[in-house]
Amino acid sequence: MVALAAATALLAGCGSSDDKGSDPLSDKKTSGDGVVVGSNNFAESILLADIYGEALKAKGVKVTYKPNIGSRETTYGLLKNGSISVLPEYNGALLAYLDPKAAPTTAEETTSAILKKLDPKLTVPAYSPAQDKDSVTVNASTAKKYHLTEKSSIADLKPVAKDLTIGASPEFQTRRQGLVGLKDVYGLEFKSFKALDAGGPLTQTALTKNAVQVGDIFTTDPTIAKEKFVVLQDPKNLFGFENVQPLIRKDALDKKGVAALDAVSHKLDTATLQDLAGQVQSQHKDPLDVARTWLKSAGLD
Repeated sequence: MVALAAATALLAGCGSSDDKGSDPLSDKKTSGDGVVVGSNNFAESILLADIYGEALKAKGVKVTYKPNIGSRETTYGLLKNGSISVLPEYNGALLAYLDPKAAPTTAEETTSAILKKLDPKLTVPAYSPAQDKDSVTVNASTAKKYHLTEKSSIADLKPVAKDLTIGASPEFQTRRQGLVGLKDVYGLEFKSFKALDAGGPLTQTALTKNAVQVGDIFTTDPTIAKEKFVVLQDPKNLFGFENVQPLIRKDALDKKGVAALDAVSHKLDTATLQDLAGQVQSQHKDPLDVARTWLKSAGLD
């Protein structure tokens, strides 16, 4: 998933206060009936792991953390061998890893396809409405000029795209989930393309300074709210589905534990995750503290 790579650049370096210096790549299994909650090596994943872990603790589950593990290839292997029990995932990216040819048209189809391809020891509880995925986002001045709001569609850019510059990673220029798809699916042809980065500080700055009017910004990026960017709706699902969804071992959690994770998924939407990520990135709060505060506010502590 492109979003994962960008999130690493944007948010890396933040860790839970419960890290305790553990080796994330150790394959030593935790003794007893405890659950090991892992995370990838970027702050949004660590934050989500803390949310899952603290929600489980609230239901009496013994939890330890294995943060900052790394790539999906590594985390998937650790789940299969029982070194970790729970991991925050993104359904579209997970499915792409399991079945690169899959092309689901709904989030429900994405989950169904995942379940068909998962190792039999693993499963995915409910997905959340929260998504961290690529988007077509305009800056505040462009939104004002063309009367674009959060309810506007990418298609609404068609009459004016010829006057706009779009900025994104170099790969965006040749990908279907990029300029190719924007032309084929929405009929957009921009004045020019500026090669920047994958939703990172170069794209953010260019949008803020109006060096580009349109950019590929990830949907949980705190810059969206800070700079009053407007994310356009993608009704034809060009950018697929990247719902936050826990990946777990079937033998790790009972019904009460799974229900605790489902309750988190029910409450967590994109705007909430964007706000929580902003507290970690912009305000430099400990993700564990952010997780605990949100769980309390959501009635899940």
